[in-house]
Amino acid sequence: MVNLDKRTGFLTYKRQYPEKLNVEERLKNFEEFEKPLTEEQLNIQAARCMNCGVPFCHDFGCPLANRIPDINDKVFRGLWKEALAILHSTHNFPEFTGRICPAPCEEACTLTLDDEAVSFRQIELQIVEHGWDSGYITPQACATKTGRKVAIIGSGPSGLAAAQQLARAGHLVIVFEQASKIGGLLRYGIPDYKLDKTKIDRRIQQMEKEGVKFETGVEIGVDISFNYLLKSYDAVLIATGARTARELNIPGRDLQGIHQALDYLTQQNRTNAGEKINKADRISAKDKTVVVIGGGDTGADCVGTALRQGAKSVTQIELLPQPPHRRAANNPWPEYRQILRTSTSHEEGCQRIWSHLTKEFIGESGKVKKIMTSALDWNIENRQFTELQKETIHADLVLLAIGFLSNKKCEILNNFLKVGNFSADEFLTEENQKAIFTAGDVVEGPSLVVNAIFSGRKAAKEIDEFLSY
Repeated sequence: MVNLDKRTGFLTYKRQYPEKLNVEERLKNFEEFEKPLTEEQLNIQAARCMNCGVPFCHDFGCPLANRIPDINDKVFRGLWKEALAILHSTHNFPEFTGRICPAPCEEACTLTLDDEAVSFRQIELQIVEHGWDSGYITPQACATKTGRKVAIIGSGPSGLAAAQQLARAGHLVIVFEQASKIGGLLRYGIPDYKLDKTKIDRRIQQMEKEGVKFETGVEIGVDISFNYLLKSYDAVLIATGARTARELNIPGRDLQGIHQALDYLTQQNRTNAGEKINKADRISAKDKTVVVIGGGDTGADCVGTALRQGAKSVTQIELLPQPPHRRAANNPWPEYRQILRTSTSHEEGCQRIWSHLTKEFIGESGKVKKIMTSALDWNIENRQFTELQKETIHADLVLLAIGFLSNKKCEILNNFLKVGNFSADEFLTEENQKAIFTAGDVVEGPSLVVNAIFSGRKAAKEIDEFLSY
């Protein structure tokens, strides 16, 4: 290990980003393309941590309250196994967030006041990958079983986190998933070049050895009744996520060639996994002029996917104005910085248009060919805009990435309420000795994977306490 001075590391060493394959190479497939830092490079990055007296990264930035300064110190000292143990004490799946989290912990790092944050997301990722490679990560089955049964509906990050915590507490856990494979939007919504699905599979294998049982291809209310779950399990956790996409109800929406982003991304992930897709249903960007409506992460995922499919060009339209390059005065530290962010997908080739309102889809022979938009003049303080000149954008394929709706009226949840005649936030009577719980986006609305994991862990704690009465 290189001889480092951690006391002045934040002054001496600069942030280093992982090397990536060049654009031409990575567009040839859907494989991950970031290369890890060397152990020496990671030691240097860990040396940048100041071990603040009040670590906002841990307390304010991270929903899981990861003990970030302690973890950084262990990595700096080359104590990988100890670093992994501390990380796993608050976090079930660092390999997921290490790849796809926007890292609110880094945004709350004290260094962001006038420098770049400590590279904790990269450090987190390499700790857990080192753990897998070194054989440190093994099943943690509970030797003492409680005899209590818990059903979890949904196998996304919140459902999986809850399942692992409950199994390790000694309960029998069965996870029901409507899709053919476990993982929810981790598997079907996130492109493989951001999250290799073998990383999900190895966690599933660990959890199976810990006693978690998985049932795929099961639709609750169809294949299994609500009454059956209430009668057969001591607790039920609903963790079905928020998958209802926001619609864009404007003239021409019924034209062919306009699709929801999640449908598009899910189909490509299924194709990558070798699942058969009906040729008539295939959504392909090959040789097409693609327009992605929506400037968030889902939109960026559509950009990267379309480019890998061989799109002729990709344009991304955002309703809001372009964010500033630096933190604005009304966005103080340690809040998450609302700044311009350029993803790896944007780097691969994409025109970005800001402050444009989509007004109409125009087609020929029933297929979309153009999009009519209005440029906008924004008054951000009042959240109001004035429409300016109309513009026309050519498009053979339109992908709607304008967010998801909160499942406040989740069908599964509502059916349980009807059957049990109780509130989802209340325990049932001692006479029935069963309870319904909720976790993740199904109740909190669309959010980050790290928030879903936290919610799943919180629900697991509540269920364990309930079952311990």
